[in-house]
Amino acid sequence: MKVKIICGQLEITPGRPDLNYHKIIQTIDEARSRKADILLLPEMALPGYLIGDLWEQQSFLDDCEYYAQQIALHSKDICVMFGSVAVEAGKLNEDGRVRKYNAAFACHDGKLIGGYQGRSFIIKNSLPNYREFDDCRHFYSLQKLCAEENASVSSALQPLELTLRGETLRIGLMLCEDGWTENYHLNVPQTLAHNGAMLLCNLSCSPYTLGKNKKRNRLFSAQAREAGIPLIYCNNVGIQNNGKNIFTYDGCTSAYNGDGTLVTSAAMYDETLLEFTWDTQSNVIEPSCPPATLPVEPESVYLALRYGISKFLQQCGIKRMTIGLSGGIDSAVTAAMYADILGAENVLLLNLPSRYNSHATRDLAARLAQALGANYAVMPITESYEHTVAQLEGTPITSLHTGEQFCLQLSGLVKENIQARDRGARLIAAASAAFGGAFSCNSNKAEMAVGYATFYGDICGAVAMIGDLWKHQVYALGHYLNDVIFKREIIPEEIFTIRPSAELSETQTVGRGGDPLVYAYHDYLLRAFIENWHKTTPADVLRWYVRGTLAEELGCTQQAIEEACPTPAAFVADLERWWKLFAGFAVAKRIQAPPILSLTKRAFGYDHREAQLSPYFSREYQELKKQLLEE
Repeated sequence: MKVKIICGQLEITPGRPDLNYHKIIQTIDEARSRKADILLLPEMALPGYLIGDLWEQQSFLDDCEYYAQQIALHSKDICVMFGSVAVEAGKLNEDGRVRKYNAAFACHDGKLIGGYQGRSFIIKNSLPNYREFDDCRHFYSLQKLCAEENASVSSALQPLELTLRGETLRIGLMLCEDGWTENYHLNVPQTLAHNGAMLLCNLSCSPYTLGKNKKRNRLFSAQAREAGIPLIYCNNVGIQNNGKNIFTYDGCTSAYNGDGTLVTSAAMYDETLLEFTWDTQSNVIEPSCPPATLPVEPESVYLALRYGISKFLQQCGIKRMTIGLSGGIDSAVTAAMYADILGAENVLLLNLPSRYNSHATRDLAARLAQALGANYAVMPITESYEHTVAQLEGTPITSLHTGEQFCLQLSGLVKENIQARDRGARLIAAASAAFGGAFSCNSNKAEMAVGYATFYGDICGAVAMIGDLWKHQVYALGHYLNDVIFKREIIPEEIFTIRPSAELSETQTVGRGGDPLVYAYHDYLLRAFIENWHKTTPADVLRWYVRGTLAEELGCTQQAIEEACPTPAAFVADLERWWKLFAGFAVAKRIQAPPILSLTKRAFGYDHREAQLSPYFSREYQELKKQLLEE
């Protein structure tokens, strides 16, 4: 029998089951008009997934239940499988909250079908509780339910039985993480196959990170091949957030045959219907279109940033953006991206020079603004900065304990930070309020990592667009914007070659002194601290340095390491400097930083959870340091 299947790769609006319900009904009608037998929809297609403690509002849960019932009533002549929340009346979790499941629902001809032990839904077994996921806070797993009822999980994982045109089909319906079973003691797809499934269907709400699609394809291909039956992966598009991280959902809905071959897939970030045929006789998927091409960096970075920021601005109602334009690469890329997203007429670029800013960077900022055709102004801060310094140093402070008076003495660093705050908190924030919309944080991931930014200065804003990009990725994105998106030199070539500098003092100006970070090395060192699944520590770094394998382990060049740290003593001092900042006061800055559009597998925020602690150096590190410096 030929079974026509459509996967609805829909844009899901988190926290709005009413909007998602109407979209689902429209999709059912469209699939029915195309003579589809089965319509697959994503995990949590009704409520959305990342919605915080909205999960604890009973009226919200009631609405989700109501809309699920309405979807079932609308399933005449078609089988619809979708994800939503299921509530079990009369049962409580250990914390006393109402029992909820991350569930898959299947309905056909106006009725809900399938489920576990008389329930009208299929329960997710593997609840992710790592990275940005916090499922165990809200949901009860099939595994826990079976333990509670003294039942076997393997026996509970039964295929859904669907009768179409007199033929009974056994479909292994599962939810997202149930397919990512490499490190779980129970392999859900293989259990479903062992229990008689003819087809595996994974309903997902899977956020995008760079390189994730390669892993998805590898994993699902292996699952289909091991089971020896086709596998369908249905994912949504759109954005969702947890307050600190904004995640894009790329879709890339796919179908695999039993030999593990990827036979069809939907395009990235495209709200679309992927259509194909399942031949139940030969048990193969017959595609109607080939797999979509997956972009690679820097195109994939651009697509994710543009899609995610566009959706985030729409969600917040932001139509205009104000950006501090320094003449450096970070603000240049940020400005070009916002001009691309909002239109240059809706972007205000402010160059805010002090007496330390060079003519070179002022000129580069002006040239960039001119090339974009954005709104542009120069607002010098020297006078206000000097007034603040004079006021702080010249105002007597009285000790009400002793009666003595004294004046504050400002260090060079304090004076540098005054300039950054004057730019961000006073001028950019106020200009943004007058211009309308919001203002941007231009910090990259390396700066976030070590707190190379000023509280309430350059680390403030509505969103950190490039906060999950390392400096080398920012440069690559800048070239891509020039070469591919604008097809002309929007970002002046000198911005790519000039040595980055904050230009906040006599010793820190272009031509005299640049950023303390040597990005060709420190990008990769800091990345190892954050993005390696088994977190890299100073002991690991020092061990690799002693062995001569550091460049290979980090993925940078030996030349970059030697240029940054020419001697063992310099290497140790450099390593301790950045580790103390990374694990120390920079944490406080990251906690207060704007939400970040997440692109990597470990973005700052809830994807990289941290507490404010004092930096720690292990016993191994202390021993290695002593040996190295005594040699």
